[in-house]
Amino acid sequence: MARIKTHVKPGDEVKVIAGNHKGKQGKVLEVHAEREQVIVEGVRVMKKSVRRSEQNPDGGIIEKDGPIHISNVKKLTTSG
Repeated sequence: MARIKTHVKPGDEVKVIAGNHKGKQGKVLEVHAEREQVIVEGVRVMKKSVRRSEQNPDGGIIEKDGPIHISNVKKLTTSG
C-alpha cells in the first residue's frame, strides 16, 4: 500500500479556510491521510462524556479536539 501524500504534517501551523471554524488557527496534532482528516489544536473542540475508569476515576465530560477535512486547512508560511 502506497503512502498518501498530504500538504500538512503534525506540528505545522495551519489556518482553517472553510467551514464552521473558518478563520481559526492552530497547530496540527494528528493527520489521518487515509480518511483525509486533520486534528488541529483548539479548533472544533468537542465535548464527550466518559465513564468512570482507572484513568478517569470521576468520569464526567471532557473536551477533545475533533477532526476537520484536510481540504479546509491551509499551511501558514513562516517568515524569517
